[in-house]
Amino acid sequence: MSMKKRRKKGLFLALFLLVAFLCGCGGVRTERNEGSLSYADAEAEIASMLKEVNVTRVSEPALDIYSDDLSEAETLADISTFPITVTGDGDINIEIAAATELTAEAPDDWINVVAQEFNKAGYTVGDKRVTVSVRKITSGEVVTYMNAGAYQPQLFIPSNDAWGMMLKSSGIGAEKIAGRIAGNTAGILIKKDVYDSFIDKYEEATLANVLEATLAKDLTFAYTNPYTSSTGLNILTAMLKSFDETNPLSDAAQGKLLEYQKSSPPVAYTTAVLRSQASKGIINAMVMEEQAYINTPELVNYVYIPAGIRHDHPVYTFEYCSREQKDAAKLFVDYCLTDESQKLATEKGFNRHDEYVSQDSGLDGTGYLTAQKVWKQNKNGGRPIIAVFVADISGSMGGEPLNALKSSLIGASSYIGSEHYIGLVSYSGNVTVNLPIAQFDATQKAYFSGEVKNLSEGGSTATYDAVLVALDMLAEKAKEVPEAKLMLFVLSDGEQNEGYSLKRVTPVVAGMQVPVYTIGYNYDDENGELNLLSDINEAAALNATSDDISNQLRNLFNVTV
Repeated sequence: MSMKKRRKKGLFLALFLLVAFLCGCGGVRTERNEGSLSYADAEAEIASMLKEVNVTRVSEPALDIYSDDLSEAETLADISTFPITVTGDGDINIEIAAATELTAEAPDDWINVVAQEFNKAGYTVGDKRVTVSVRKITSGEVVTYMNAGAYQPQLFIPSNDAWGMMLKSSGIGAEKIAGRIAGNTAGILIKKDVYDSFIDKYEEATLANVLEATLAKDLTFAYTNPYTSSTGLNILTAMLKSFDETNPLSDAAQGKLLEYQKSSPPVAYTTAVLRSQASKGIINAMVMEEQAYINTPELVNYVYIPAGIRHDHPVYTFEYCSREQKDAAKLFVDYCLTDESQKLATEKGFNRHDEYVSQDSGLDGTGYLTAQKVWKQNKNGGRPIIAVFVADISGSMGGEPLNALKSSLIGASSYIGSEHYIGLVSYSGNVTVNLPIAQFDATQKAYFSGEVKNLSEGGSTATYDAVLVALDMLAEKAKEVPEAKLMLFVLSDGEQNEGYSLKRVTPVVAGMQVPVYTIGYNYDDENGELNLLSDINEAAALNATSDDISNQLRNLFNVTV
């Protein structure tokens, strides 16, 4: 070959390598910085980007003809997913199910500290040494588990009386042995600069005025999941009472709740989500317990307004407990009420606003249970949901992770109403549309169950290719159901390593304005890509384990679909 031909060939090779490099040939496609996109532009960009995505469509989805509705107990994770924070070893040892503001890390650990000191004190019933064990669990989860017959603690210390009333109305013999062991209130936080203008216009800081201001766009107010959050349940029922003083569950009250939910921010999965939204300026009013407010320095620029019923941490024991266990429970309650224990409670943020008197909710236990159902029916403002579940089936999901994901997804799907529209996508290095979006009736639910059960792992992780496919499915279905809310759920155990990158799809996700709820499977990285993906449109990012994913999905679905 002549020198001229060799130079020409070398030039072609160099150009080819340069083009290949610039085009991102290989596992991860080209990075490209994008500005803000409109919905229409995002749709067009998806169509263009999908030309480089390998998509397979299941032509005949598997129909799970043996799929039956699971009982609530079957959808629950083992109670051990809620940790024991204090372990007793006495001849008589009683288990206490206590609210998380009492059983978490300091300063939210009052019951833990008191229980440890009680166990050292050497109390006895007869000649038997008495100790206590403490389980950290939300008040709402205790009611869920006990009503399902999946848990029987000897003592229950919820945040407020509503939960004990709910147990009694469900036929569980709950006996209140103390009305208060750590005084607290729940209420509304309003940012100080907004509060001043709010008072100028509405004159008085009442819940009714907060709701009116929210509807008038003078406030952006958000609250938490009333199925698990005591504050969320408290404020929800106070809202219903403000809508109809004489009958909080009337058609009129429900109609006003529906109207309110049409324009209010989505219900937050946890209080931590509320704090994050507030720090970003997305909301300027939210619910919170007073003790949490006092112990959260970053909320110093908020005004606290007590509302609803008090959160005084009543104590319940149960008919199934033995006489010895009840005597031991009484000893522990008396210890909680000693001057030393109460001094500690005050130091940890409790026992404030003692002058505040509970507002009458107008509800009994059955009424509280009904209020939860009313909220679930109205939380989306009467609009159906169109959602796609995107499941990671890459090689790292093999074994227990994928098995737990499959069983949990099937179980938690029983919390999705038949009025919604659901599809399923799975991915490894390639993307598969397992189930096109359709109304989640009995047939679609059976197809969903069949396809989830058929998932098998293998390959790399093209997360954002799958996200693009799901967004395209949502956009197409939205043309048929234009009033629907769009949602995306991504279940994965790690970072993308093939296909489009997060940076590349971020402007598209933002332009579509679809909240992407991520469930990180054994994935605990607050700054990881799954969290960043959820942050784009302010959705929840959850970290689940193989043990607790059932509960994480159940609670997430209760909030969203």
